[in-house]
Amino acid sequence: MATNRIAHTVWTGDLLKGSGVVSFDSSGISDQPVSWPSRSEQANGKTSPEELIAGAHSSCFSMALSHGLAGAGTPPTRLETKAEVTFQPGEGITGIHLTVRGEVPGLDEEGFAAAAEEAKKNCPVSQALAGTTITLAAELA
Repeated sequence: MATNRIAHTVWTGDLLKGSGVVSFDSSGISDQPVSWPSRSEQANGKTSPEELIAGAHSSCFSMALSHGLAGAGTPPTRLETKAEVTFQPGEGITGIHLTVRGEVPGLDEEGFAAAAEEAKKNCPVSQALAGTTITLAAELA
């Protein structure tokens, strides 16, 4: 069964001086402020589309890797994934770097790296972002 997740943003003003609020309708988590300076300079307590993509990518990748490892008979004890989305004003998103550190009993470094590459390829968010260069660093704890 397909599911839909919904968020919306209300923006006021122009790009440079305006601001907005992202509301997460499906989950009801707290509204988050956004602005051009928080996107192109310092966050200053506000989020950005790139941070939201980073959160989506790190969680999706972790789920895909966990599933792949469990399916191979080596379920992880713990995975910690960081997604770093690079935004260049005037160009857009220029890359995403995933870093994962895992605790996986019975698996060597080479097996973990291979599983991580497979998860990067098969994660639905990675697939949605296929037009972006996605790099990966994986290591066992």
